[in-house]
Amino acid sequence: MSINLIDLIKSQLGSNVVSQTATQLGESESGISKAISALLPAVIGGFANSHAQSDLFTTLKEVASSGTLSGVVGNLGENDTLISKILNMIFGGGDKQAALTSSVSNFAGISNESTNSVLNLVTGATAGSLGKYINDNNVDISSFGNLLNDQKGFLYSLLPAGFSLGSLGLGNWFGTDEEKINIPPNTPANEVQDIPVPETPKIDVTRSGTTHEIVSDNHSGGSIWKWLLPLLLLLLLGWFLWKQCDKKVETTVPATTVDSTVVETDSTNAAGDTVGVVRETMVVTLPSGKTLQAYKGGIEDQIVNFLKSDDYKNSTEAQLKDKWFNFDNLNFEFGKAVLTPESQVQLDNLKLILAEFPDAKIKIGAYTDKKGDANTNLKLSGDRANTVKSALNSSQVTEAEGYGSKFAKVPAEASDKERESDRKTAVRFVK
Repeated sequence: MSINLIDLIKSQLGSNVVSQTATQLGESESGISKAISALLPAVIGGFANSHAQSDLFTTLKEVASSGTLSGVVGNLGENDTLISKILNMIFGGGDKQAALTSSVSNFAGISNESTNSVLNLVTGATAGSLGKYINDNNVDISSFGNLLNDQKGFLYSLLPAGFSLGSLGLGNWFGTDEEKINIPPNTPANEVQDIPVPETPKIDVTRSGTTHEIVSDNHSGGSIWKWLLPLLLLLLLGWFLWKQCDKKVETTVPATTVDSTVVETDSTNAAGDTVGVVRETMVVTLPSGKTLQAYKGGIEDQIVNFLKSDDYKNSTEAQLKDKWFNFDNLNFEFGKAVLTPESQVQLDNLKLILAEFPDAKIKIGAYTDKKGDANTNLKLSGDRANTVKSALNSSQVTEAEGYGSKFAKVPAEASDKERESDRKTAVRFVK
C-alpha cells in the first residue's frame, strides 16, 4: 500500500503546466515552480492531518468518479466551490490557509492572489490524483488513512530549502515538531543569537541497565569552540564543493515505455552527429483574449489559425476530409490505449480551443505502424481514438476512428525511430 504521493502528483504538474500557469497569472515560471514545490508537500501534509478524513475520503471518490478535477490547469479558475470545500477539510479554517498563502507568496516572490490560484491548482491535482488512485485500487477508508500516514516520514525533507512551516504552526504535520525558543519581547536583534537553545539531556546506559543523566558544563572550553566550529564548517564546505566538481553526470533510464506520437526533427552538428532540435514554445491567443502555452507550429497553433481563416469557412466536407492535424505532445503507454499524464496538457488546450469555436466539430483518428498483426493494430488504434474522444468529453467531438496500419508508409522492418512517423493521433474538422 506504500506509495509516494509526491511522485504520483508531480506528473500532473510538469514544466508545461508551470509555463501555462505562469502565462495565465502573469508571473515568472521560476516563481510558479517555487510555489508548487512549497505547496505540494504542505497540501499532502494537510490531507494526512485532516480531522475530516472520512468526509475527505468520500469527496475524493466522488471527484474521481465524476472526473471533475481531471483538467489540472482548469483548476486555476474553475471548480472553486469544490476546491474550497477540500481546502477547508485539510486546513480546518481560513487562518492556517491564509498564513500558508502569505508565507509561500513571500518565498516564491509572487502575489498572494497568484499563490491562491496555485494552491487551487495543487489541491486540485492532489485530489484528482489521489481520488483516481483510491478508485483504481479499491482503497477503503482504513487503508486510506494508512496511506496518508505513510507520507509523514518523508514529506518534511521535501520542503524546499529556505522554506519552513514551523512558524505557521504546521511543523508537526511532517512527523517532527520544530522546537520553539521563547525570545523576550523587544529583544535587540544582535542579542537574539546569544539566547540559549534548549538541549535534550544526554542519557548514558550503565552496565546494570539503569540510566543516569549526564550534565553538560557549557562554560568550560566555550571560547575554543567559538572559533574552532566555524573553521570546521568551512573545511567541510570546501570538501563538499570539491566533491561536487568531481562528480560525474549520470544518465537515468525512464522506467515507463511509451508509444510516442510526437514527431521531432533531427539535425546534424559540425561533427556529423545527429542531435535533437529543441522545440520553441509560444503563446497562442484565442478570440476571447485567453491564452495558452503551446509549441510553435504545433497542433494548437495550426488549428487556431485554420479556424480563423477563410479556408475553413469556405471548405466543404469533402475538402476537410483529407486535412488532418497531428497531435504533437500526446502519448500512450506502450501497446495500450492508456494516455500518459503529460498528454493532459494538450488535451486541455484543445478543450479550450473548442470552447472558443462552439460551431466547430472534429473527428479523432488514430494510426499505428506496420509492425505486428494488422487486426491487433486496427483494434488498438480504435481504442486509442475512443480514449482521446472520452478524454475530451465534448459534444463537438462527433466521431473517433482507428485506421490501424492502413496508411502506414514505413516498412515493418525499419527501426522504431523510422516507424515513429506512422504512429500518430490526429483531428480533422467536419461539417
